[in-house]
Amino acid sequence: MGVLASHITLARADIAASDRTWPLTAVLFASGCIVVGLIWDISWHRTIGRDTFWSPPHLLEQLGALVAAFTCGWLVLRTTFGGESSARETSVKVWGFRGPLGAWVCIWGACMMVTSAPFDDWWHNAYGLDVKILSPPHAVLAIGMIAIQVGALLMALARQNRATADTQRRLSWMYAVSAGVLLALQATVLMENAAFANQMHNALFYQWTAVAMPLILVATARPSHLRWPATATAAVYMAIVLVMMWTLPLFPAVAKLAPIYNPVTHMVAPPFPLLLVVPALAIDVLLRKLQGEWVRAAAMGTSFVLLMLAAHWWWSEFLLSPLARNAVFAADQWDYNIRPGIWQHQFWPVEQSWQVFTVGILAAIGTAIATSRLGLWIGAGMAKVQR
Repeated sequence: MGVLASHITLARADIAASDRTWPLTAVLFASGCIVVGLIWDISWHRTIGRDTFWSPPHLLEQLGALVAAFTCGWLVLRTTFGGESSARETSVKVWGFRGPLGAWVCIWGACMMVTSAPFDDWWHNAYGLDVKILSPPHAVLAIGMIAIQVGALLMALARQNRATADTQRRLSWMYAVSAGVLLALQATVLMENAAFANQMHNALFYQWTAVAMPLILVATARPSHLRWPATATAAVYMAIVLVMMWTLPLFPAVAKLAPIYNPVTHMVAPPFPLLLVVPALAIDVLLRKLQGEWVRAAAMGTSFVLLMLAAHWWWSEFLLSPLARNAVFAADQWDYNIRPGIWQHQFWPVEQSWQVFTVGILAAIGTAIATSRLGLWIGAGMAKVQR
């Protein structure tokens, strides 16, 4: 009887653990829908134009918001009124309700996303196409999207930090996936300034990537229990973009809005993902080998910029060459309303002195050191997250 009781207890514990894990899986699914929908939405604008608010990528984005909202709303209600005492003890109280910290962030982000929908529709009806990705309604949408990704990250992190040894690795990988999705979202938001091969001989490219990429890689790597956390995060980001880059051009599409200077016939693919796995490897090594916050930050920030420079300088020349104009590398794909020209295969700006470039790279290194230090500080706080 004692053995049977023991097995029953373990079975109940497994069921309880599964019950606590499915909301995290649902939120990760929602965050995946959002980042895929965003990349698809940008491709839709670049290929077809703004035809209707009820386009498939918009619906996918809002589906992600609704899944996150309903899942986290259910989780809050269950924790408040029907949850176990242990669940309430590892929750945060807001207006009398209790729920995980990540769930509250997701709910807030979902509200921002849903609120942005009618604002975005009105904006397009009033002003037409967006000149930039970050128009006012898109900025509200982006804040909501990032909040949901951060909420998913916090939910995965809290579960990882409370996990026992037998479930910790699985939860650590779920945490790495959530970090990779966040990195993919950030890279997509920066697409106009730091994505195209034409920009990679310009110091501004390295300054833009130094603003947010080291922050995410360092902050999410520090509390992770994986051996190569930053590398795993960068690999998830690259996998997401590569799948979208290889999938979207399989679908035929034509522009529906004038002027049409570049008559595309298939969905325009996003640019090839940044080679972030290269500096991510260095971040993982330095995080383990070095001591002292500023020493780590200086080494990681400097390594990030110099390795990004080494990786992308010649890689960008390849992407601008005829060898990359194929389905594998998806180079030389442009919007339907952009006039084709020699500029497509040139670096922007065409002329930049080495003195100006060197000063720009030094500025990028300084930025990367500062964001790496901030990432270490945030990561140290994240390592303590239990709720």
